This record gives sequence, structure tokens and C-alpha cells, in this order.
Amino acid sequence: MSEQTKKRFITSDDLKKHNQPGDLWISIQGKVYDVSHWVKSHPGGEAAILNLAGQDVTDAFIAYHPGTAWRHLENLHNGYHVKDHHVSDVSRDYRRLAAEFSKRGLFDKKGHVTLFTLTCVAAMLAAVVYGVVACTSIWAHLISAVLLGLLWIQSAYVGHDSGHYNVTSTKPCNKLVQLLSGNCITGISIAWWKWTHNAHHISCNSLDHDPDLQHIPVLAVSSKFFKSMTSRFYGRRLTFDPLARFLISYQHWSFYPIMCVGRINLFIQTFLLLFSRRHVPDRALNIAGILVFWTWFPLLVSFLPNWQERIIFVFLSMAVTAIQHVQFCLNHFAADVYTGPPNGNDWFEKQTAGTLDISCRSYMDWFFGGLQFQLEHHLFPRLPRCHLRGVSPVVQELCKKHNLPYRSLSWWEANVWTLRTLRKAAVQARDVTNPVLENLLWEALNTHG
Repeated sequence: MSEQTKKRFITSDDLKKHNQPGDLWISIQGKVYDVSHWVKSHPGGEAAILNLAGQDVTDAFIAYHPGTAWRHLENLHNGYHVKDHHVSDVSRDYRRLAAEFSKRGLFDKKGHVTLFTLTCVAAMLAAVVYGVVACTSIWAHLISAVLLGLLWIQSAYVGHDSGHYNVTSTKPCNKLVQLLSGNCITGISIAWWKWTHNAHHISCNSLDHDPDLQHIPVLAVSSKFFKSMTSRFYGRRLTFDPLARFLISYQHWSFYPIMCVGRINLFIQTFLLLFSRRHVPDRALNIAGILVFWTWFPLLVSFLPNWQERIIFVFLSMAVTAIQHVQFCLNHFAADVYTGPPNGNDWFEKQTAGTLDISCRSYMDWFFGGLQFQLEHHLFPRLPRCHLRGVSPVVQELCKKHNLPYRSLSWWEANVWTLRTLRKAAVQARDVTNPVLENLLWEALNTHG
């Protein structure tokens, strides 16, 4: 009997039926895998599989997993193959490009970015401690606050890198870098980051599946949020109540002030996850890392001479990190959005539609952590940041070949686009809230708002 006749086949429609918890099937290159029980063990979290279950996930699997991951699949193969499996021209080119990068060793050549960045972070932290403890000048304290904000930004980039790929030679060392750069230095749990960030990558700019767009009641990038949709990520209703209407009506004015205190929300989200009933990998280590942060940071602030300076120091250090928060918003807020789960068959298309690049000179790559090449990062999240500029022309050519958007804006243009998006939603929120005459009066008074 031939190998072909031994195979059991199902259709893509049959595969779609297996997309609920307890019954989760996926296909990779036409082979079907039952991940119903394994999903809780998935290193990337449950959300990634739950969002793509019942579909072909080849492109997403290639994007997120090294070659060594393929050997683990066979234990999950249930014997079925997808009869009508089809690969689009875009996916075929994407997979060819990923294979070429792998052959060139780009995923393994990490350079010395992590060592350089952590050295800079350590030097800045030493300067901050000296400026606070050994200096009495308020200007020294203010400069220290700015330096603290900058080192938080750079440390977060290291945490981001180590969350996507091994920045060190061994996994235990990589985990140590994650906990050090995330929990201990910035006070933001790497477990929380992985939980939300992997879901963001998989469901890039899906209004009900991407947690990075779900900021009700303070921000909304689309009027579709005004229908109080349910977040499939958080499993709760995003209620558009009178408070949300009021706040969103002025979000194009409040956007930057919100970013200045956005770090407080990250602290809150970290505590909510670590002390929740959810399954949290390495919960104890993450809590220990957070305790390290909440020991050294208040202790540092306590060395300042009075409460006025302490408040200014804390606010200024957090306000500096607004640069990073704004950057992340620029990469997605003004891009295309959609509702519903991601589709495994249009991985490349969804990433191009949901991202915006920020153009800058090469000497500024360190400042943006490489994430100004947002599309390149989303297509190849395991690619070390030192290669993102180099692969950018190839990605541009591929987008051009398939008539897909490749948008690279200056920092100024990206801010304009983002504020325009926020203002459009703000005006629509007022239209929902106020009678027509009041809207006309408001528009007359705020023509250039």
C-alpha cells in the first residue's frame, strides 16, 4: 500500500470545527496536530493557539519557532492531513525569505547589542545612584531622574529582545536577563509582557483580540469600541459608558499626558497578573524580581531631601519613558484595524496592514531599540534587532511585489497620523454623546482642534 493511501484526509472546513478549548486542532504545512491538551504547556501562552485554532498556522509557526521546534511536532500529529491545503503566493515568498535568513544564520548572529545595552544601563544606574545619594543640587537630582527614565527604556528593549529569542548562549542565562532587565530594573513583569505581547503579535491590530489596542475607557482608535465589544483576550466586556465617552472625546488632547503616566498602568497590570488565578510561568521568580524593584526604587527615592523633590523625581523619570510608550502607539494606532480572530492564511498581509515603521538615521537605532522597523520585527520576531535595517529593503520589495502597504513615516508624520486617528474617534464619540446642535457648536469652537 502506498504512503499516499495510508494518509487520512480532512478538509479545511472540517479543521475549522476544532477551534474550541478542549478540541484544538491546527495544521502546519498540511499536517494536522491535536494541541487540545498541550496548549497549557505552550511556551508562548495559550492565547496564540486559541486565536489560531482550526486553521493552518504555518507562517506563524515559522515566524515564532526555531528549526529545533519542528521535531516536537510529531508527538502531536493525529494522523490527518488537510486535503485542500493551499499556499498563497505571498506565503510562499515569505517562507522562502525566512528560509534564506535562516540559511544565512541571521537568526543566530546576535552581535553584542545586549552586552552593550546592559553595560550602558549599569553605567546609567550608577550615575543615577551617585546623583541622588552623593549630590545635593536639585539639578543633579533632575538629571538623575531623566537618566533613570532613559535606562528604563533601554532595559525594556533588552527584556523585549530576550522575550523573543535567546540573547545569551543558554536558556537559563536568557531567563536571568529577562528577569533582570524586566522585573528587577523596570518593575514590569516579563511574564505579563509575554502574555500580552505574544497575543499582540498573533492578533496584530484586531480590535477584540489584540490587547495593545484595548485601552477603554481612556483611549479608542476606532468607533467600533463604542458598541462595548467583548475583549477575547481579557474575557470581559469593554464597556463604553458615559465616563469613557467623555474621556475619549478629548483623547487627542490627553494622549501625551496619559503617556507620561502610562507606566503606572504597567505596574498595576503586573500585579493583577502575578496575583491572579491565571497560570503564570515562573510566578515565584517574577514576584521575587518585582520585590527587588520595589525595594531599590523606593529606597533610592528616600535619599532625596524632601517630598516635593521625591514627587518631581518619580514623575519626571516616568514621564521620560513616555517616549517609548508613544513610539509603540505610533507603530499601530494609525494602521489598519479589523475585528475577529486572526486568519492563519494571511499572516503576511495582516502584519503589513497593522504596522507602521518610523524612519530614522542608523545612529538612532539604539534609541528606538530597533523597533522603528516594526513591520520587519512583526514578520521576523526572532530576528535580532541588529539585522532589521539590513532586511528592510528585501521586505519592501516583497510588499511591492504583492501590492501590499509598506509605510515608513518620520517621527513627526507618525505623530500626526496617530493624533488624526485619535481625533477622528474623539469626534465620533461626541456625536454619540451630544445632540447635533451641540456638536456643530463644538466643531465651530474647535475647528483646529
